[in-house]
Amino acid sequence: MTGMIVENLSGTLTTKEAVLAGLALGGGGILVTIIGLGSLFLLIAGTWKMFKKANLPGWGVLIPFYNIYLFIKLAGRPGRWFLLLLVPIVNIIVGIILNFDIAKRFGKGFGYGLGLLFFPMIFSAILGFGDAKYHPVEENSEVIEA
Repeated sequence: MTGMIVENLSGTLTTKEAVLAGLALGGGGILVTIIGLGSLFLLIAGTWKMFKKANLPGWGVLIPFYNIYLFIKLAGRPGRWFLLLLVPIVNIIVGIILNFDIAKRFGKGFGYGLGLLFFPMIFSAILGFGDAKYHPVEENSEVIEA
């Protein structure tokens, strides 16, 4: 359908105008695909580097479900939090908490947690490729005196 419209109008339009009309009528899917794949690559590469900084296997980002487990470990939370991500509504809250915990583990604040939440491809790349250091959770951070 869109090809017919551009074809019928091509007699009155220049080549450049016909190409722009084709993009406006649905040919922009290629551009959207390129941007989407670039964002995906940036997210994978940034998360891979974040995992490496935390001494976790970087390749784990490519394995479904295992990458979520590693994300939980990166945030310094116990692995059983994976089960919480299976519960509707609760998973949204847990996901938000995990993003803020990861920002905290890399020495960043609330604003950076928001960045990880809304623009993960950009902020994970900054954490992964930047000079931020990972600070693991101390196992015995509380001292109980008798």
